[in-house]
Amino acid sequence: MDVLAQAPLLSGHQLALRRGNAWLFKDLHFSLHAGEVLWVRGPNGSGKTSLLRVVVGLIQADAGSVHWRGMPIEKSDGYAQALVYIGHNQALKDDLTAAEALEFLATLHGRPHTASSIAASLRQLSVYTRRHQLVRALSQGQRKRVALARLALETKPGLWVLDEPYDALDAEGIDAVDALVLNHIERGGCALFTSHLPRQLDAAPVRVLNLGPAP
Repeated sequence: MDVLAQAPLLSGHQLALRRGNAWLFKDLHFSLHAGEVLWVRGPNGSGKTSLLRVVVGLIQADAGSVHWRGMPIEKSDGYAQALVYIGHNQALKDDLTAAEALEFLATLHGRPHTASSIAASLRQLSVYTRRHQLVRALSQGQRKRVALARLALETKPGLWVLDEPYDALDAEGIDAVDALVLNHIERGGCALFTSHLPRQLDAAPVRVLNLGPAP
């Protein structure tokens, strides 16, 4: 068996993060292989969002390291291009239309796109009819769909880090996100996400990482 083929794409080693005088988590280990999904769970305040922000390099852990393909993320040339991060702050500009906001995100992150692919992505998330509407005028669920439409532009395997991607979505929106994630892992990608829903992605190989009070 090819050992390299079995190596994790993403891994965390002895991660620790403090908030004030308390530890959110300590000595945390995880791994994520191609074709896998890791669901980060835990009560409010357990550090779920903070862990995702450590993984994408927005904040630095107090101890430990995160590796992509065996290299620390800060030294990995390919990590930025492999990563798609959609957090609570959806990074949509209020003064742009839905289509313009999605195009801006694609350009900002160096993703190839055309007017046709932008339109198709918005259709996939059922917000095409809102494409000319300003982001500020969209409902919370519609804004979420526009942000998640960025996933429909992705064509290569990589890492998706999604913080509560199902928030504010109805059943149709949830099904659309599930379909995108399933397609992504079928082509060899991997995903790390948080969700307060009881269960998602029944058809996918999902593992759970439970966070709780650090010792």
